[in-house]
Amino acid sequence: MNGHKKSSLKYEFKKNIALFMMLLPGLIIMLVNNYLPMFGIVFAFRKMDNYRSLFGTAWVGLKNFEYLFSSNNAWIITKNTIGYNIVFIIIGIVLPITMAIGLNELRNKRVSKIYQSLFFIPYFLSWVVISYLAMGMLSKEYGVINRLILHFNGEAINWYTSPKYWPCILILVNTWKWTGYDTIVYLASVVGVNKELFEAAAVDGASRLQQIWYVTIPSLVPLIIVLVLIRLGRMFYTDMGLFYSVPRNMGPLINATNTIDTYVYRAFVNTGDLGLASAAGFYQAILGLVVLLAFNAIVRKYDKASAII
Repeated sequence: MNGHKKSSLKYEFKKNIALFMMLLPGLIIMLVNNYLPMFGIVFAFRKMDNYRSLFGTAWVGLKNFEYLFSSNNAWIITKNTIGYNIVFIIIGIVLPITMAIGLNELRNKRVSKIYQSLFFIPYFLSWVVISYLAMGMLSKEYGVINRLILHFNGEAINWYTSPKYWPCILILVNTWKWTGYDTIVYLASVVGVNKELFEAAAVDGASRLQQIWYVTIPSLVPLIIVLVLIRLGRMFYTDMGLFYSVPRNMGPLINATNTIDTYVYRAFVNTGDLGLASAAGFYQAILGLVVLLAFNAIVRKYDKASAII
């Protein structure tokens, strides 16, 4: 039986050798980028005095984690990371779906293509470029917003020393950059909805709004679940460009813009403490895994086909 199984596998390999060869570069990249770095987990449990002997340093157990949680940093970075990502997920569902349905409803497809291109442009801009665009808007002396405020006899705001404004600023900037990309993803799904369903709904007397509510949106649910699961898997990860480059690493904004990723980066660059940075990164990965498995279990309970595992 085992011999037959081995010959069958050998036959399948020879039959699909071209496909396996196409798969090989992706497997190598995944191994190098995703699996080899996992050996760095041991740094979270060691005292990293120098970088000449990374695996020869003293074993300190959970000391790095104790230092992380004994300060107020753990609560601040966790709260910020979760809070921002929840808002990003909600906006990343509601707004792109609304825009995708709106674009699909446009009768003039040429105009629809123009809108798609305009919405998609911000996605191609790097965070460095966006940070300078933001500075052009928010600069106290020359910023567009302060110029408008002064024009209407208001008082100029020093945005880069006022942390209370930055949750809204970061949410607006992230929405501006990513909404166009998410809209195209949902639009591809909206266009693929079976037209016969709309015709059947129209025959039953459903208005266009009712067709959207009872046909289009339910057809998007499987895609929404998959995308939400993917984003929940990265619930404890944030975009360094957004949270580090856009606020320009300003000290007064740390409490409003500091997330787990920026904390890990600063811990490593500013203090050179690889052990502490690794502990924060390990904490981040574990939380993300727990959230993903929990939400996936809920989805699997009600719709096994939509669950990832």
